[in-house]
Amino acid sequence: MTTDAVQQPATSRPPQSLRHTIGRFPATYGLIGATLVVFLLQLASTQLLGVDLVLGLGAKINEAIAAGEIWRLLSPIFIHVGLIHFFVNMYSLYAIGPAVERFFEPQRMLVLYLLSGFGGVVMSMAFSANPSVGASGAIFGLLGALGMFLFRHRHTFGRAATFQFRQIVLVALLNLGLGLVPGIDNWGHVGGLIAGAGLTAVFGPNLEPVWGEESLPRLVDSRPWKTAWPKAVTALVILSALALAATMSPFVR
Repeated sequence: MTTDAVQQPATSRPPQSLRHTIGRFPATYGLIGATLVVFLLQLASTQLLGVDLVLGLGAKINEAIAAGEIWRLLSPIFIHVGLIHFFVNMYSLYAIGPAVERFFEPQRMLVLYLLSGFGGVVMSMAFSANPSVGASGAIFGLLGALGMFLFRHRHTFGRAATFQFRQIVLVALLNLGLGLVPGIDNWGHVGGLIAGAGLTAVFGPNLEPVWGEESLPRLVDSRPWKTAWPKAVTALVILSALALAATMSPFVR
């Protein structure tokens, strides 16, 4: 004689609300929202005035930057050319942003994104005469940041971190390869990638296992943002100096 086991109803986590999701990753969704607002302003300007004023006033144009329009060192990362360009970059930010923000926390992730974008524009100005816009350099910065973070913590997280690090290197190389297509500012990508990795080495989180009373380790950041932010200020000064040096490039006519 057999008895049928009583099946308990499967319990699943209730779906998270949009407010909760945004609350967990405010930097990522805040950047997506800000970029969306800029894109809508571009569309409105084009429809109402017949010209994209945002693009004209904010694109990376070497001569304009050298002439003193320094906001163009940062504004290009919020500007896009067409819906596909906007969607691809925002989807990439949506995909990688939360992974970085989870470890870096919102303030540090936001600063990292902006400084990586800044670094991408500086590299582009130094080695490319072509105007450019797009968040790709800043997103490559997040990719470089995550790669550096996993590499530094490979012993803490074990083989999973090593595997993910290799995947990130592969993704970066593939995207840089695709960036060789004419019309894509690959120098901005390279600059953002280098900046993201370098900035993470300077002021990124440094997780260390600490043993508690229950003999279970927990990870503690020995370099929290409240003590690391002066290094970000120093990085900004260095990037500004590099931007000034880039104005001497032969690509700045």
